[in-house]
Amino acid sequence: MSRRRSVAFITVAVGALLGALGVFSASAAPPVGTDASEVSHWNQVAATTLAAVPGPNGGAPPAFQINMGMVQGAVYDAVNAIGPKQHRPYLLNRRTGANASIDAAVATAAYEMLSELVSTAPERAPFPGRAGLLSTLSSAHATSLGAIDDNSFKKQGVEIGHAAAEAMLNAREGDGRFGPSAWVPNSAPGHWQPLLSPTGAPLLDPTPWAGDVRPFLIQSSSQFRSVPPPALDSQQWADEFNEVKSLGRIDSTTRTSDQTYRAKWWQSAPVLSWNEVARQLIARNDLDAADSARLLALQNLSGADAAINCWNDKYHFDFWRPWNAIPRALEDGNPATDPDATWTALLTAPYPEWTSGHNCLDAAHVAVLRMFFGDDPVGGLSRSRALS
Repeated sequence: MSRRRSVAFITVAVGALLGALGVFSASAAPPVGTDASEVSHWNQVAATTLAAVPGPNGGAPPAFQINMGMVQGAVYDAVNAIGPKQHRPYLLNRRTGANASIDAAVATAAYEMLSELVSTAPERAPFPGRAGLLSTLSSAHATSLGAIDDNSFKKQGVEIGHAAAEAMLNAREGDGRFGPSAWVPNSAPGHWQPLLSPTGAPLLDPTPWAGDVRPFLIQSSSQFRSVPPPALDSQQWADEFNEVKSLGRIDSTTRTSDQTYRAKWWQSAPVLSWNEVARQLIARNDLDAADSARLLALQNLSGADAAINCWNDKYHFDFWRPWNAIPRALEDGNPATDPDATWTALLTAPYPEWTSGHNCLDAAHVAVLRMFFGDDPVGGLSRSRALS
């Protein structure tokens, strides 16, 4: 219920990522010249494709972020493997010639990851668009490769892109994706209960397994446990309860129109929003392919671990939502909270409250962007500060 979620683990998780891929610094010997157009293009293809997967099949926000981390990790490894070593590989301990086509490597790594993720997604919900997505991916791949001269350098790029995708897929085999639900129903005060659909069916988390997925960089899915939610008999709980009771109801008379707009705007998928921001910054700062692939890997692998740790928190605490707490306020043991059986939320979510999934993902992406580009709201974000 609190708006002030514990996301301190994000900074540590990003630190683990920097340990894996190296500190931010200028590349001593950048790969032979390609701009970031294919890196950005396939990042957008990845975001659009993965967003079209139904929620229970891997398209819900935490699974979406995990899948995006897999794609961008493979793209990074493919680009980083070309020419003299610049940064630590994530998985691929292999190198190819400096003249290998980076564009071919990017297109191949991204395409093979995406086609595998889409084609193997279990059909836990109807997926009528699967064939269309695979066809669109195939066309995009053919277009990218068709724009590259047919020579040995193109072949080298394709081979290293394939190797990077294969390394990622092998590493993620049996990683816990699509495993059993982590939720253990508990009707006691303080525990989450799902809303019901018009037919009376519970509206459950489409990816309740996300918190038990093997992380990419941190040591365990519960390594950075958030602080517990406030005790139900505390003043903090009463203050936050009453704030949400007033501002969060669908027909609130105390919430401003601006607050309503902002609340609804922030329902966007973090993966889509922050990868779009990254693409804009890549273009504005004229990053090359190597730095762009690295930035997107840093963002999305960090985001994936944040999602995993956050969802582990959610089912560890199993903390109730306002629509549970407000009608049942007589059960919380706090004299400063009063029930309202008619209370209806402006916004809902199909998983436990603590801690905020959006804030976890937002913090991970923003932490990487700020460390990469610096933080200068007056002068804007600049490449010189990022790479000096």
